[in-house]
Amino acid sequence: MAGSALSAGLRCRCPNCGERPVFHGFLKFKERCEACGADLTVADAGDGPAFFVMFAALIFIVPLAMFFEFGIRPPGWVHILIWPPVTIAFCLTLLRPIKALMFALQWKHKAGEARLVDEPKQE
Repeated sequence: MAGSALSAGLRCRCPNCGERPVFHGFLKFKERCEACGADLTVADAGDGPAFFVMFAALIFIVPLAMFFEFGIRPPGWVHILIWPPVTIAFCLTLLRPIKALMFALQWKHKAGEARLVDEPKQE
């Protein structure tokens, strides 16, 4: 693997070679890397990236909104105008790199779906 999973993930590059982008569109992974031919369908980040991005939004945006409320005391409609666009922009900005990072870490550690191993039958 050329480079680290962290670097490849945050730059949204192939976790195998680090050369080409992994996305086709906003959040859809390509089937193969155009540079090294790696099969990018073998791993899937699932819903993990969305959880971590929403959690980060909770950690950063809610305290900002609270400081804004307690410091300035604006009317309620000001909050409605400010915080939904800020939250959406924050989440959309982080979602791609976090999804690519989780995919790269999954690739590096060869993580996959859990499977039950068939136990040998006892006679």
